Amino acid sequence: MGLKLAAVVAVAALAASPADYVAARQQSDGGFAEAGARSDPALTAWAVLGLTAVGRQPARSPAPYLREAPLADTTDLALRVLALRALGEDVGALTARLERQRRRDGRIGPLVNSTAWAALALEKPGAATLRYLVRAQHRSGGWSWFPRGAPDSNDTAAVIQALRAGGVRGRPIRRGLAYVRRLTAANGGVRLTSSRAPDAQSTAWAIQAYIAAGTKPPSAAFGFLRSLRRPDGSYRYSRRYAVTPAIVTAQVLPALARKPFR
Repeated sequence: MGLKLAAVVAVAALAASPADYVAARQQSDGGFAEAGARSDPALTAWAVLGLTAVGRQPARSPAPYLREAPLADTTDLALRVLALRALGEDVGALTARLERQRRRDGRIGPLVNSTAWAALALEKPGAATLRYLVRAQHRSGGWSWFPRGAPDSNDTAAVIQALRAGGVRGRPIRRGLAYVRRLTAANGGVRLTSSRAPDAQSTAWAIQAYIAAGTKPPSAAFGFLRSLRRPDGSYRYSRRYAVTPAIVTAQVLPALARKPFR
């Protein structure tokens, strides 16, 4: 009987889905947390985006928590807008707050990163903001976290999605995808930068960038993600590390659903 019970438990664990894993991280205050930690606003926003991408709603609405939790920066505000909108909430006041951070050159907030996420969060990112993002592209084809910083695959994937959401096509998108391909390892995983090992989040965001651009993602990218899935439904960050599984899994979900952030 003991062996049979162990076998049943093992099968049940293998059957756990990534969405189940993320959903189980919701706390009594409506927020989401890593195991043993307190609710975190950024993780909560990512959990909402991941769950709604696969057609699933949290057991209880995280909207009150997201509205009341302190905001860290412009990117946090933009993610909050995306998450609340995904929950069907009115985000008018928050988008107005985001608009007030738009600068004359089109940048929103202090970073290239904050501008990309604001462009994704706003229904109309604006021509100046789209031009700012195009001008921020490096010779390599990638984009960086901050102006004149070194490019990386995550920011490149985010900007590609923001530009496509704003209707931009052509050379900037092709160059961005070419940069992502150069950071793709033989096993299909995508590196954050050339000096890093492939990881789940970079690979997931790259898949979303391909989809946003109307290009079929490499099948090996999905194979790499499968290699990182654990029996409880969560995803390892990389072959070597299994850190912050809740946020990693939440960010993998939209890629598995083949949906860009917008």
